Amino acid sequence: AVGSSAPPDPRDTLHQTSTINAILDGRYDGLITCGDLKRLGDTGIGTFHALDGELILLTGIVFQVRADGSVTQVPDSATSPFACVTFFETDIAVHVNNVTNLTELCRILDGLIPDKNIPCSVRLTGTFPYVKTRSVPRQDKPYPKLVEVTASQPEFEFHNVKGDLVGFWSPDWVKALNVPGFHLHFLTANRTGGGHLLDCHIAEAEGGLDITPAFLIQ
Repeated sequence: AVGSSAPPDPRDTLHQTSTINAILDGRYDGLITCGDLKRLGDTGIGTFHALDGELILLTGIVFQVRADGSVTQVPDSATSPFACVTFFETDIAVHVNNVTNLTELCRILDGLIPDKNIPCSVRLTGTFPYVKTRSVPRQDKPYPKLVEVTASQPEFEFHNVKGDLVGFWSPDWVKALNVPGFHLHFLTANRTGGGHLLDCHIAEAEGGLDITPAFLIQ
């Protein structure tokens, strides 16, 4: 309710560690353990200490996609300098067919968001004729800014795979805090490949959007 002093529902909350501007500025030291992230949500994305790859949290398991393309489950002691997590509960069901690229997918999902002032999380599971992702390599101090790192980031392509898309949509007002619009990661169904999503062709996928009206930043 407007003006309510009641604490936010933890299952309808987007928990964010640090800000996107801090990451852009090269602040890559871990701030939260993966064990603590899993206490704040079962679904989410982020990165790891020293920018060591892409973080994907699915069904309560934290996966790391490194710059060599390998995927591992990480221990609870691993840390993250930037992550967004929530307990995913479908508010709006999504089913898509023959989506030819990421731009088209974002247009479809954007049309389903009921309130463009409230963040929401995204999860889709399906069949992908084509997926393009990237990851970022571990950095040494003094850390370079993110624009220098991504200038030569490794990219990966997948053909005819099943997998999961997970991530968030954020309103324009999150500028300097997070990335406005969609920020999505991908993980293959056999958990051997993935990364930050750059493009995709979806044959068929289903899942949903989870509206998260509470937004807490650590």
